[in-house]
Amino acid sequence: MTPDAINPVANHLWQSTVFAAAAALLSLALRRNRAELRYRLWLAASLKFLVPLAPLLAIGSRLDWPRTNAAAVPLASAIGQIGEPFVAPVAVPAPLPATAAWPYALIALWLAGAAGIGIWWWSRWRPVRRSMAAASRLSILGPAAVFSSPTRLEPGVFGVFRPVVLLPDGLARRLSPAQFHAVLAHEFCHVRRRDNLAAALHMVVEGVFWFHPLVWWLGARLVDERERACDEDVLRLGSDPEAYAAGILNVCRFYLESPLACASGVTGADLRKRVEAIMTRDVLRSLTPARKLLLAAAGVLAVVLPIAIGIGRAQPATPALRFEVATIKPVRSSGKGSMIISPGGTLNMGCATLRSLISMAYGVNENQIKGGPPWIDSLAYEMVAKPERPDPGPAQAAPGNAAWKRMQERLQSLLAERFQLAVHKDAKPGPVMALVISKDGSKLEPTKQEGVPPGTMRSATQIVGRAGTMQMLATVLTNWLGRPVEDRTGLTGNYDYILSYARDPDPLGDHPAPDAPGAPSLITALQEQLGLKLESARGSIETLVIDRAQKPSAN
Repeated sequence: MTPDAINPVANHLWQSTVFAAAAALLSLALRRNRAELRYRLWLAASLKFLVPLAPLLAIGSRLDWPRTNAAAVPLASAIGQIGEPFVAPVAVPAPLPATAAWPYALIALWLAGAAGIGIWWWSRWRPVRRSMAAASRLSILGPAAVFSSPTRLEPGVFGVFRPVVLLPDGLARRLSPAQFHAVLAHEFCHVRRRDNLAAALHMVVEGVFWFHPLVWWLGARLVDERERACDEDVLRLGSDPEAYAAGILNVCRFYLESPLACASGVTGADLRKRVEAIMTRDVLRSLTPARKLLLAAAGVLAVVLPIAIGIGRAQPATPALRFEVATIKPVRSSGKGSMIISPGGTLNMGCATLRSLISMAYGVNENQIKGGPPWIDSLAYEMVAKPERPDPGPAQAAPGNAAWKRMQERLQSLLAERFQLAVHKDAKPGPVMALVISKDGSKLEPTKQEGVPPGTMRSATQIVGRAGTMQMLATVLTNWLGRPVEDRTGLTGNYDYILSYARDPDPLGDHPAPDAPGAPSLITALQEQLGLKLESARGSIETLVIDRAQKPSAN
């Protein structure tokens, strides 16, 4: 657990808070309209806490929206032939920091609060359960069964999915017939509106987000508008206002309020305001066309805006580069691959396995590629791929320069299209080689050539840098040595150099090569010719994990 894991929760909280603020503004604009409208607004604000924006953002990011074509970037052409693929510089992540303890403390605090809320609800649910256990059914017809219980709980609706109306014994004797029928009509309104289900959903919100004061304020608004909406329905169905108000007051005199929000009663909300509204029968305005348009626009905006944000995030700064035409044919492996980048950016690969293609496309060594089917090493292919437009210019493609990176981007697109390749990166601490300055100091000379694209290339006995960077040198050494090499020289300039060494099966050995006794080993050549050295160190080893790969589709 890291602080990054807390960020999605914080984002969701402020988004839900903004949504509730918008609902409050709309509710204020509709204060002279029916309470049912305001109730639905508060309910939507409550449910927003259970619905993060991430799914809508993801929908937007996956929509195939027309993209703006960016101006073509001048690319350099190159020609070079090597016995193994070059790799581009790999950014090695810094070692992960120690795990912070405070996220665990927050989680423990949240669990304790949620458990406390659950225990509190359970203690309030027990008397309701006892009342139901002692109840007997009455022969009253309605949208739900009606029971009578020998308790002092007020009339209420109990149950979420199969609600029943529970009346206290003797209620009909304490109320006049008109009052009794008005109170019963109130409870039947709760049943028809499924208010207990909505209240139960908000209880979930309160249980999960108990620490946010807004959810408790929303709960009070829901109860207030729920009762007002039922009052309006009771009066609309023809009940006498005076008898209805008197019935509510008598219930308050003789019975206890329901202990649970998901057990809708008759005495909730502000009684004084409710009785005043019932007796005065405030004239409620119908929704004007302008207010209907406002509500419709708010609903559409709540869904469309996150999707639009997802679309905006998905738009790349420039369109993805790709090869326009590519021919891939299986060949018998000879154990040695080749690559030629022709003028204009055409890529010609000979006897390349999928592992070697992935290595070149993503800039990792072959032994850093994990997973995948067995044939990624046993099947070889020859490939000719032409870009969508020729690369202008005479520059030479080399690991790390712009032309090389664009070739890699095209190759990644090709592997995804033809091999259905899907990968993800992973990193873990491990042993690496560090490229550092030797004790006698660097012997590198800054390049004196202007306008030369940086590049570094290797042959069997030389590494040649033309305005090359130390990161490029570290990348070439990574590919050759078969283990990660990190640039820790601190040198940020561009340099011209020729590093000559013996053809040696053990390049890290500090002894003469058997076929060229007079030539230095790589270790010696680095120190004598460039003033650099390699030493063992600890770092972060990046691996590329293959999630999916298929044999290439037909040409």
